Amino acid sequence: MSGSSTLPARTFVPRAIMLRTNQSFLIYAEALYDQQERKEDIIIRQYAQGDRLLCQDEAATKVMLIKSGITKCYFSEHNDKAYILEFLGKGEILGDIEMLRHIPCLCTIEAMTEVTVYAFSVPYFRSLLQKDFQLNELMLNTFAERIVNTASRASYQQLYTLEHSLSKLLDLKAKQDISLSKEDMAAYLGISVRSLNRGLKDLEG
Repeated sequence: MSGSSTLPARTFVPRAIMLRTNQSFLIYAEALYDQQERKEDIIIRQYAQGDRLLCQDEAATKVMLIKSGITKCYFSEHNDKAYILEFLGKGEILGDIEMLRHIPCLCTIEAMTEVTVYAFSVPYFRSLLQKDFQLNELMLNTFAERIVNTASRASYQQLYTLEHSLSKLLDLKAKQDISLSKEDMAAYLGISVRSLNRGLKDLEG
């Protein structure tokens, strides 16, 4: 997979995209997995709904890329309150920042559906970074998009009403057929469950 092939440009849209996916990274991982002679450097792991792929403050033993399914990425405060940063789907990479910086997991990644991942051994992933131009380009694009998405989400929450954001979240729940508790919805929107209930009531009215 080494080489200087140019990836198709990804368009950054200034809007809140509630489910993150990365088709280019998924295609790369699939090809790399199929080409390896020994199925040791990249293995396939499966997780049931509710399983944790990574745990905040614990060591990440693998770098993972989601093959199928949906996860939630959340940060827990010391008072046990949680804030959902993102919903991650196909092609999203996990544990990369922790691997690069040699630090424990910054957030918890939990399966919201059945999830299958490509799990890279850390030494193998590091070796790829040293020689594979395509992987480096994918990583740079991923980091750039995270920055844009963070800014877009912040502006989106300032510009649009709670009801609008809540309706989009309910659309995601319906389209992806995932279970979202009121606590999850409130944690993603950064509000209390009481405020969420008021928003739901306003939508119904």
